[in-house]
Amino acid sequence: MDYLTNVLTQSVDLLVASSPYIIFGLLISGLLRVFLNPNLVSRHLGQGRYRSVFKAAFLGIPLPLCSCSVLPAAVTLKKQGANNGAITAFLISTPESGVDSIAVSWALLDPIMAIARPVAAFVAASVAGITENMFGTNQAYQAAKPDLSCPVDGCCSGENCSPEEHRHHHSLLEKLRTGVRFAFGEVWGDMAGWFFVGLFIAGLVMALAPPDILGKYLGGGFGSMLIMLAAGIPIYICATASTPIAAALILQGVSPGAALVFLLAGPATNVTSLTVLFGVLGKRAALIYLGTIAVTAVLFGLGVDYVYASMGMTGTAMLGKAGEAFPTWIGWASALFLLVFSVRPLAASIKTRLGKNSKNADACSCHGCGCIEEPVMILDHPPGNHR
Repeated sequence: MDYLTNVLTQSVDLLVASSPYIIFGLLISGLLRVFLNPNLVSRHLGQGRYRSVFKAAFLGIPLPLCSCSVLPAAVTLKKQGANNGAITAFLISTPESGVDSIAVSWALLDPIMAIARPVAAFVAASVAGITENMFGTNQAYQAAKPDLSCPVDGCCSGENCSPEEHRHHHSLLEKLRTGVRFAFGEVWGDMAGWFFVGLFIAGLVMALAPPDILGKYLGGGFGSMLIMLAAGIPIYICATASTPIAAALILQGVSPGAALVFLLAGPATNVTSLTVLFGVLGKRAALIYLGTIAVTAVLFGLGVDYVYASMGMTGTAMLGKAGEAFPTWIGWASALFLLVFSVRPLAASIKTRLGKNSKNADACSCHGCGCIEEPVMILDHPPGNHR
């Protein structure tokens, strides 16, 4: 009983420390949803072997999408004219980072990790995207017509209503309300269950894992990076949910670099999404995707450990310092706020897990995460001819 109490105490402490930053990240994601102009996608991601990749990688950094829910977003980008290299870059940078995960990294980890995480995601995405465009098909890409339908209430399709005219359809307050509903409805609904699972696992690690054992095998070095890579690739966990686990591992003696490998590999790869990617992008592109993530994660992990060592710091000493920016009462109020908005998605998730929506779950290859039912929409080559 004492062990369970300790686990729950550690989990609650992490929830209180991270909640204000999660709310901030969710609000930014809602604003991106409402104010991001889809014309920018076809204009910037459809042309150029290199520029389109860099822009796609940069676009994916702030978006709070997991490795499963990023797939339909990638299909939308493809339909709006993005090329395969840009799609590959987007598929890597988006699940590895996000305004929500960056904010919670600042709260639970430290500024070095909060900066290293999106930088590593950008580099991995750029390398993979450029590689795909260099060795991919030479087929000319024709930019598709962007989806200009109204993100507020669907009042128009955008076909007979120019963006300039539609700008006057809704007030700023209406747009803000829609963004907030999207943030605490769809976005938080997709990640809430995984986030609380991550908190509980973090509590288990902090309460039960022996620091001397973890420090011995995961305290730094190339071997530590490979172990964390092997642990991170097959599992499914979103970027935000992986952060408290990484924080707990660092507290128990795992090097910051090894924890960063987990933060990069875990959210971007899992067995289910990799299976879909083989059908979506083809064998060669999927191998580029996986190989780039693995190599980049290990290199950045070794680099982060070097930075800490050269500055005479340890991850444990810095852990959670940024989370002290808010008074305790704000943390508790934010945690309660998130718990209230988690009731509905958690109840729906439990209902699905119990099999009441088994038919819908079977139709989706990613088990109800909002993924696409026909991933082949993104193919630029015939099925069965995967590269």
